[in-house]
Amino acid sequence: MNSFNTVRQSFAQSLNGLLPIDRLFDGVPDIVFFVKDAVGRYMAVNDTLAARCGLQSKDAALGLTADELFPSPLGKAFALQDREILKTGHPIRDHMELHLYLGGHCGWCLTYKEPIMGKDGRIAGICGISRDLRAPGGQEEDFAALSGAVDHIHRHYDEALRLPELAKMAGLSVYQFDQRIRSLFHVTAGQYLVKVRIDAACLRLFSTTEPIAQIALACGYSDQSSFSRQFKQAVGISPLAYRRKRNL
Repeated sequence: MNSFNTVRQSFAQSLNGLLPIDRLFDGVPDIVFFVKDAVGRYMAVNDTLAARCGLQSKDAALGLTADELFPSPLGKAFALQDREILKTGHPIRDHMELHLYLGGHCGWCLTYKEPIMGKDGRIAGICGISRDLRAPGGQEEDFAALSGAVDHIHRHYDEALRLPELAKMAGLSVYQFDQRIRSLFHVTAGQYLVKVRIDAACLRLFSTTEPIAQIALACGYSDQSSFSRQFKQAVGISPLAYRRKRNL
C-alpha cells in the first residue's frame, strides 16, 4: 500500500493537486465522482461511490480498476470506456447507462468522462461523474428506450437524423421524445442533436488538422457554410477562430 501511496502522490502532483476535489462531491448523494490514473485505477472517489460499492471508506476503492470494483457486467463496461478514453483522448458526454445504486440494485444515470492532461501534455488519467436519473412515476423503462435513441445520436451524428425516426426508436411520439430530452438535457431534441455535432466538431478542430470542410461533412453538415454558420451561432466564433484560439 505504501508504494501505491507514492504513486498516488506523484499522480496528484502531476495534476497540480487535483485530488481534494472529491470532497466537494461527498455531500451529493445522487452523483458518483471519480478520478483515475493512466491505467484506469481509482485515484480519488466520493463517499457516494464507496457506499454504493459496500466499502467502509473511500480509501478501499483506491488502486482498483472499474472491473475490480464493480460487479460484472457493469465493471467490464466501465473499464472498456476507460481504455477507450485513455487511448483516444475522446471524452464521453451525456452517456445514459446503468449504474450501481444503494442497496445493490441498478439504476439509470448520465455519465460524463473527460481525459486529464498532465504537465507533459500526455493523457494522465480520467475525471468523471455519473448523475442519477429519476423517471417520473418511477417508470425506469422509459430510460432504457430513450438510451438507445440517445446512443444512436452519438454514434451516427454524421448522418441525416430525423426526429420522427429517433422518437420511433425510443417508442415515443415526437412530442414525448422532445419532452424527455428537454427534461434530461434542458434543450429541445433538435438543439441536442446540434450540441452533439458541435461538440464533435470542437474535438476535431482542436485535436486534428483536418480541413474545416471535411470536419463539416464528418459532423453531419452538407456544406461548410451551413456548418460555419451554426458553429458560430452555438460557440460565438467561427470554426477557424476556434481552432486558432485553442492552438495558441
